[in-house]
Amino acid sequence: MKHSFIVTNALIFTSDKENLYADSMIIEDGIITWAGRKDEMPACDFPEKDMEGRRILPGFVDAHMHPMMLAEMSRQISCLPPRVRSIADLREKIREVRDRQQAGQWILGWGYDEGKLREKRSPNRYDLDQACCDAPVCVVRTCLHIRCVNSKALELAGIDRNTPDPPGGIIDRDEQGEPTGILRESARDLITKILPEKTFEDKVRELLELGKLLASQGITAIGDMGNLEPGDSFPIYEEAVRRGFPQKAAVYYMWEHFSEKTDFQIPRERFSKDRQIRAAGLKLIGDGSVSGRTAWTDRPYLGDDEAYGMPVCSDQLLESAISFCKEHGCQLSMHAMGSRAIDRIISRVSREEKWNPGPEPHLRVEHVTEPSEAALDAAAKKGFGFATQPIFLYAEIESYLANLPKERVKETYPVKRMLEKGVRVCFSTDAPATAWSSPSDPFSCVKGAVTRKAWDGTDCGQREAVDLETALQLYTRESAELAGFEHIGQLKAGYWADFIVLEQDILKLPSDEIHKMRVAETYICGERVFSGITAKER
Repeated sequence: MKHSFIVTNALIFTSDKENLYADSMIIEDGIITWAGRKDEMPACDFPEKDMEGRRILPGFVDAHMHPMMLAEMSRQISCLPPRVRSIADLREKIREVRDRQQAGQWILGWGYDEGKLREKRSPNRYDLDQACCDAPVCVVRTCLHIRCVNSKALELAGIDRNTPDPPGGIIDRDEQGEPTGILRESARDLITKILPEKTFEDKVRELLELGKLLASQGITAIGDMGNLEPGDSFPIYEEAVRRGFPQKAAVYYMWEHFSEKTDFQIPRERFSKDRQIRAAGLKLIGDGSVSGRTAWTDRPYLGDDEAYGMPVCSDQLLESAISFCKEHGCQLSMHAMGSRAIDRIISRVSREEKWNPGPEPHLRVEHVTEPSEAALDAAAKKGFGFATQPIFLYAEIESYLANLPKERVKETYPVKRMLEKGVRVCFSTDAPATAWSSPSDPFSCVKGAVTRKAWDGTDCGQREAVDLETALQLYTRESAELAGFEHIGQLKAGYWADFIVLEQDILKLPSDEIHKMRVAETYICGERVFSGITAKER
C-alpha cells in the first residue's frame, strides 16, 4: 500500500474519451481505481493529496525517440543555437574539446542544421580540419541521417576518392572528386563502425541520467526506435531499471543490424506486456529526411528538377522484416517521410492480414511527411498507425523552406487530414533527431501542433492545426495505444497512476506560450519520480 492515496482539488484532464475531465482520483498500490468528481467519490480512507487546483495530465508517452542516442549525445558538443550559430562557433567548440583531450581522441557533436547556421551550408572536412587536424572529428546532422567528418576521420575509415558510394548512401564529393566529409544515409555507417565503443557501464549511467531528464519533462513512457550502430540495448535497460530507471519502454530492433544474423531471435519473454521494458518489434529505414533532401518524394526538391530523394531499404530487407514480424506476431515500424516511401510500405503491407494479436497496429509508419490520399485511405482501412512529429516543422522551418516551396511546406505533416480520414495518429519527438536544444521537450511539440507555426512565427499551414485537447490525447492515449502499451496514457480505473502536475494550467495558457510550460511533479505507478524546484512539496 506504499503508493495508495487520494488526489483531490485538481484539474484533471484524463484523456479518457468517456470521462475527459475530473477533479479527484483514488490510487491504490500505484493503480487508479476511480476518477471523477469528488462529490461522487466512493468512501476511502487513504491519505489525501490536495493539489491546490493544479492541472494534472496523463504522463506523456513519446512513442518515437532514440533514448540511447539522446543519452549519449547529451555529453557531446551541441551544434544548436544558442551555443552554436555558425560554422565558426562550431570550430571554436571543437577546439575547446581538443584542448581538454589528447591527440587521437574522437571529438563528437550532434544536431547541426545548415538552415540555422549563419553560413547557410553544411560544415565540411575542411571546416573541421581548421578546428582540429590531429584527432578524428564527427558531427551528426539533426536528422541523424548525415554525418560530417574531418580528414583524420576519413583517413581512419579508409574513405578516399576511390571509395564507391555504398548501397543506399552517398559520399559527397567536390569538383575534383575528393570526399567533402559529408556522408549521407548508409554512407554514414562507414564511420559508425570505427567510432569508439562505450562500455556497458557507461551506457547504463547515461540512461539513468536520461530517465531523470525525461521525468522532469513529464515523459513517463517511451518508444525506443533503434540505434544507428549495431547492438542490443535491452540488457542496458534491464540493468538501468534495476538501478531505478522509472519509465516504461517499448524497444524496437533496427533490422538492418540483425537481418543477416541467422541465429538472431528476440526471446519470447521480452514481448510480454507485463514488463516495464518490453520488445515491440522491428524498425526499418525507408528513406531519408526532407531537411537533408533525401526523403523519397514524387515531386522534386526546390531548385533541382532531378532531385527526388532516395529509397534506402532494399526489397530483400523489407521482405525479411515482414516475415520475421509475421512469425513472431510483433509490430513492423518503417521510417517513411516522402510520398514514394510512404506509398511503398503501405502498399506492400496492405496485402497482408493483421499479424499481431493485440489492438495495436501491426504496421507503424514513422514521420509521414507527405502522404498521398491513397496512402491515407489505405492506412485508415487497414488500421495502420502513423507516428508523426510536430516538432519538425516547428524547429526546422529554415531547412523545409530551403527545400520545398512555401505552399508545399504548409501541406506537410497533415495531421488534421489524417484524423479526418480516420487514420490512427500519435505524436512524438524523434529526439535527438531534431534541431532543438531540448529535443525531447513535449511542450514545444504540442505548441507546433496547435499553432502550426514555427518557432520564428512562420505559418506552417493553419488547415492542419489541431485543438489542444486533441494534441494532448495524441501525445498520451493514442501514443500509448499505437506503441502497444497497456493501461497507461489515460487516467481511469484500471490504469497505472502515471501522471504529471503542471505549474500552470495548460488549457488556459495562450497557445503561443505553451512552450514555456513546466512540470511541477511527475508520478509513475503512483510514485513521485520528479519534483521541480518551484513546486510546493506536498
